[in-house]
Amino acid sequence: MLIAAAVCPCPPLLVPEVAAGAAPELDGLRAACAEAVRALAAARPERLIVVGPAERAGRGPHAQGAAGSFRGFGVELDVRLAAPAADGVSGGGDAAGRSPSPPPAPSLPLSLAVAAWLLEHAGWDPAVPVEGLGVGEPLAAERCIEVGRELAGRAERIALLVMGDGTACRTLKAPGYLDERAAPFDAEVARALAAADAGALAALDEELAYELKAAGRAPLQVLAGAAEGAPLKGELRYDEAPYGVGYFVASWSS
Repeated sequence: MLIAAAVCPCPPLLVPEVAAGAAPELDGLRAACAEAVRALAAARPERLIVVGPAERAGRGPHAQGAAGSFRGFGVELDVRLAAPAADGVSGGGDAAGRSPSPPPAPSLPLSLAVAAWLLEHAGWDPAVPVEGLGVGEPLAAERCIEVGRELAGRAERIALLVMGDGTACRTLKAPGYLDERAAPFDAEVARALAAADAGALAALDEELAYELKAAGRAPLQVLAGAAEGAPLKGELRYDEAPYGVGYFVASWSS
C-alpha cells in the first residue's frame, strides 16, 4: 500500500555541478526537494520506488546501486541509486594495496540519476531498499495507472519518489516557446498535488501534455494509480516556472 510519496522535477540543473554559475538560482527548489525526500524517510517505508521519464533503453527496472552519470554535461560526476555502503566505490584501494574497481557503466536514465543525487544529498538511509523504474512518456494513462497499482501492491508500506517536469511552454524563452494552454495545465497539476487528488492526475490529457512538453505526465499518472484508495493528504512545497518550465515539489502522506 502506498503510505507516502514525493514529487520532484528532474532537470539536470538541480545538480549544482551541472548548473555551475547558475546554481544559486535553484537553491530554493533544491531545498524543497530535500524536504520532500526527508518527509519520505520519516514515513518509514519498507521500500522506496523511484519513478521517472525515460527512453526505451533506460526504463529498467533499476536495482539499488545502479549507476548514473552527468558526464554528458561536461562534469565528472557519477551517482549510484541509494547504494549500500558496502557497494560504494572506493577511491583509495584496499588494505592489500589493490586498485579500486572502476565504477559500473551508467544505466540510469537522466531522471533517475537526478533522483539518485537527491537521495544522496538528502541523506537517504541505504538500508531502506530502493528500486528505480523508467516510464516512457508516450505510455497511455490506463497503463500508467495499472503500473502504479502494481507498485503499490509490492509491500505493506510503499513510498514513491516521482520525478517529472510540468509543461515547457510557460514563456517566450521556454524550450517549447509560449503556449497559453501551459499555465492552466500546470495550475491543475499543482492543485491536484496540493490536494492529493489522484483522480485529477489520472484525468490529465495525454495529447495536451505531449503538445506542451510536460515530461512528468506519465510518472504522475503512475502515482495516481498507486494512490487509489490510499488515505493521503497533500502538501505543495514548490510551484514555479524558472526557465519557462513548470517545476513542482509535493509531499503526500498518510
